This record gives sequence, structure tokens and C-alpha cells, in this order.
Amino acid sequence: MTRQITVAALQLALGGAEQENIARVSALVREAAGQGASLILPPELFEGPYFCKLEEEGEFSRARPLSEHPSVLTMQALAAELGVTIPTSFFERDGQHYYNTLAMIGPDGAVQGHYRKSHIPDGPGYEEKYYFRPGNSGFKTWGHQVGRFGVGICWDQWYPECARVMALEGAELLLYPTAIGSEPHDPGLDTRRLWRRAMVGHAVCNVMPVIAANRIGDEDGQRFYGTSFICDEWGDIVAELGDDEEGVIIATLDLDRAAKNRAGMGFFRDRRPQLYGRIAEDI
Repeated sequence: MTRQITVAALQLALGGAEQENIARVSALVREAAGQGASLILPPELFEGPYFCKLEEEGEFSRARPLSEHPSVLTMQALAAELGVTIPTSFFERDGQHYYNTLAMIGPDGAVQGHYRKSHIPDGPGYEEKYYFRPGNSGFKTWGHQVGRFGVGICWDQWYPECARVMALEGAELLLYPTAIGSEPHDPGLDTRRLWRRAMVGHAVCNVMPVIAANRIGDEDGQRFYGTSFICDEWGDIVAELGDDEEGVIIATLDLDRAAKNRAGMGFFRDRRPQLYGRIAEDI
């Protein structure tokens, strides 16, 4: 009997009001659980439109403490009802500090801990450094009934160091909730191919499946390109959605097969960390 896990990624437009968005995510969580998923990944900051396009003081009012955020509270109740794990992205206020945070909600509805986004982008259409402090939680992995998984948030997905650290900490799956789309400064730049290739590279180089959930839709001229996907440990796509499809993708992944292939490839056996000091130095 092999260790198998059924995972889901959710993709939807999130330009509406907070309670509307949370309700629509909840409906897709129910749909995914109904199809047998025990680990269900919604997109990044799903409670509202992607507010980081511009620097606006009023947007800080969206943030709440972890214990009070409606996204977290709703997903806690849903996770407990359905017996599923839901990594939940939200805008966190911690005293005078603001973070892009993920609450790890287990199948009993309890928050098992949190991860604060480590890499914060700063550019046209993605002015996140105005809103979020760099995360101080460090990279983490989380237990599931049949294995362990790690979660990076959006911009984290471009960094192989993030994926490798989670793998070294015992992750057997890598998850990335995301909000990414058009580049306002360059209408001709379409990053969706690069976005997917970067994460598929993490799957191949760490020999473990990757799950990515993105939003879709046009939010005041900024178009989010979806293309959420699940790939196996070889980087082969096993489930995906297009750039304007709303819904759920499901895949059952064999963690024992992945572990055997990971050992066989020897990537972790042949690491030479004594040679990698330059990676941890400032440029």
C-alpha cells in the first residue's frame, strides 16, 4: 500500500467584496473536498482584489490579526466541517507591522502555525514592499496524514533556495498560492510561461510534486492569467486550468513513488554545501 495524497488547487476571479470572495472560495473548497481532496490550496490574498497595484494608505485597513481575519475564521470552520487541510493566505496586522501571511489550518480546524512571505516584490503593478514587511517566520514544513509539505507565497516561487530549504526540512510536496498576471509597465511581457517553468524546475530539482493556485480576471486593468497547475515529481503536468477558467483541479499523488525517485536521482546525496557559501552572501 503506497502513501497517496489527493490535492486540489482553486482558481477563480476575486475582484468582488470580501464576503463574496470568501463565500466563492468556500464553495470551491466544498467542491474539492467532495472530489476527495484532503489538501486544498486557494490563491494568494483571496479575500479581495489584489490591492498592491498602487500605493494607497487606505488599503492597510484590510489587514487584521490572524485570530480575527475573516478568511482564516471561515476556513477554520470549513476545514473542521470537511476534515481537510487548507493553507490560507491573508493580509496580517501584527501590532504596527503588516505581513503577507499564510495560516496553516489543519483538518480539525485549528491553526497549526503561520508562514510570512519571505520575498516581497516591488515593481509596477506589484507594489508589495509598501504594504508588507519581509517575513520573519523562516521557511516551514507542515505535517499531513500521509506526508509533509511546504508552502511558499507567490514571489517566493521564483527562488530555488526557498524550494530547496523546504525540501531539506522534510517537505514532500511544494505549494504556491499566487496572484500574478499582466505587467503594467510592459504590455508585451507575458510571464505565464516563465512562472510555470520556474516551479516545474523546483519539482524536477527536488523530485517532488508542485501545486500552484492563481487567480483570474481583470481587476481595474490588471489581468490575472490563471494557468494553475499540479505537476508530479518529474515535472509532468497532471492537472491544469486555462487563463480564464474558474474551478478546481484535483490530482492523486504517490508520495512513496516520489520518495523512491528522489533517492534514486541522488540530488540530495550529492549536495556539496561546503561550496555554496556564496549563495548566502550579499551581492
